[in-house]
This record gives sequence, C-alpha cells and structure tokens, in this order.
Amino acid sequence: MPLSSKKKELSFIDLFSGAGGFSLGFVHKGFRDLLAVEVDEGVAKTYKLNFPDTPLMNADIRTIHSLQIESEICETPDVILASPPCEPFTSANTTRHKDPFDRFYTDPNGDLIFHAIRIIGDLTPNFFVIENVVPMMNGIGKELISNEFEKVGFEKIYFNVITAENHGCPSERTRVFISNVRLKLPKQRTITTSEAISNLPDPSYPNNFSNHFTLFFPKRVSDRVHRIKKGGAAVYFSGAVEEKKTWIKLDPEKAAETIMGKSRFIHPYKNRPLTAREHARLMSFPDTFVFTGNVDSVFNQVGEAVPPVISRQIAKAVKQIEYKSK
Repeated sequence: MPLSSKKKELSFIDLFSGAGGFSLGFVHKGFRDLLAVEVDEGVAKTYKLNFPDTPLMNADIRTIHSLQIESEICETPDVILASPPCEPFTSANTTRHKDPFDRFYTDPNGDLIFHAIRIIGDLTPNFFVIENVVPMMNGIGKELISNEFEKVGFEKIYFNVITAENHGCPSERTRVFISNVRLKLPKQRTITTSEAISNLPDPSYPNNFSNHFTLFFPKRVSDRVHRIKKGGAAVYFSGAVEEKKTWIKLDPEKAAETIMGKSRFIHPYKNRPLTAREHARLMSFPDTFVFTGNVDSVFNQVGEAVPPVISRQIAKAVKQIEYKSK
C-alpha cells in the first residue's frame, strides 16, 4: 500500500476513565490511548495495570486546566471520551434531588459534566462521546447540556440512547451517549447469562481466572436464598422513583439484569453469589482484564464501566464517520 493511502491512526483521551471499559473498546479498534484522567487512586491502579503505557492523571477534573492536558499529550486528540458520575441523576439514588436543575447545580458531583464540556471546548476534538444514565436528560437537563455545548462552539449535539443488550452485551443497560455525531449501532442477538458465564470453573477451587473466587452471602440473604426464584431477589429497597432490588437470582436464559456498582447477584444454577469475574463477563470484559482493589471496589469498578462491547462499536462508528468525511 502506498504511504499516501494509509489511513491515519486516530487518538483519544478518556476523562473519568474509571477502570477503563470505555477506553478498552477504542483501543481494540486501533485508536491510540493518549491520556486518562481518574480521581480515585484505587481505580486508577486498575486502569494503569491494564493500560501500562498510557499516561494517567490521578486528579479531580475540576483542578485540571486544559493547558495541562495539552502539555501532556502534545497533540489534539481526535476523540474525547467522558463518563462522569451518574449518582446525581440515577433513579437508583435514594437521595437524588427532585428538581433536575438541582441535580446539576446543588449535588456536589452534578456539575462534573460541565468540566468535561469545558475541556472538550478548549481542545476541540473532531468527536466527543459522553456516557451517562438516561435520567440525566430529565426536565431541563437536556437543555442545560445543550446550552453548555453551544457556549463552547458545538451547536449540534445528539443524545444517542443505546440499549446494551441489543448490541451484544450479556446484561441489560440503557444509557445515553451524548456526542456531536449520531451513533447507530448494529442490532445483535441477545447473549444469555448462561452463555456468558457457564464455562467458568467453580470459584471454590484454584483456577487461573483473576477476580474469580468464592464469596459468601450476608446472613439476611443466606436465610432466604433457597426460596428465591429466577428473577426474584432477596433484598428490595426504595429508589428515587420506584422499588429497586439486589441479590437477584439470574435467569440463565435471559440477559442479566443491569450490573451496577452495588448490584449483587445469585448464580442461576447454584446457591452462591456471582463472583466479580462473572460480573465482568456479564459486562463484556475479557478475562485478560484484571481489576485491583478490595472486593467492593472491584464490583463498583465493573458496575460503573461502559461495557467494552459497546465502546468498541462506538469506536467503529466514529472511525467510519471520520474516514467517510475525508
């Protein structure tokens, strides 16, 4: 192939990188990983372990000036990814503010998306993709976000709602991906819980799978587990708008229910908790991806990630749009 016909290797930075689910899909599609930003030191260790060559800023995005990022990467990234905390907006948060305006401006983490927009405006990438829960758009939310983007020069943005189980993820997950391009992913068949986890060995025996070891039920669950049917749960609690549940017994013939940071599940065939590796499988992480930290931290890292199977398809869509425009 003549040198002039070679396609440019695209690049990205990942704000609010978490463990690295968003990044992983883009790396798998050949994007260069220029920089990650993650405030949680423990979570940053997981990212660094899995992306050892990527510079990482372990800092609060509020304290980061765009010039610092420019100095670190020495080029303009083609894509900026961001996945700010969803707690101010999710219906699973029992203390969520009722007024959508307050979710952005009263909750201490609500304005973090605006810092992502600030950096996007300063660095002017060709593309950006911000992931969050759908209720972020409630009420005045969509208008607030659109106005902030307009201030930094992006007049047309798209609120792409993507349902993960329709695109190859073995667990249910509907999220909004805010971007300056329309994202339409190809429909795929449902991958069941059984297909995703059934070939893992029993965690009670030594095995070669990281994050796959025996866990035990808390007493309030162990007393009830034998009576729980598929789709039922040992624990129910009030969310912001509806009843929520945890310690759910999964149906092997369906995609798993939504994996969240505090979600816990009962194995579909055995009366034992799912391991963190099984959670990771249900979120489409490869077994080679290793999570560090204590058990609760690992579960949180998995549940708060963008499923790599989804980020990979988004990366492919972005790449196709970029090359078509040339």
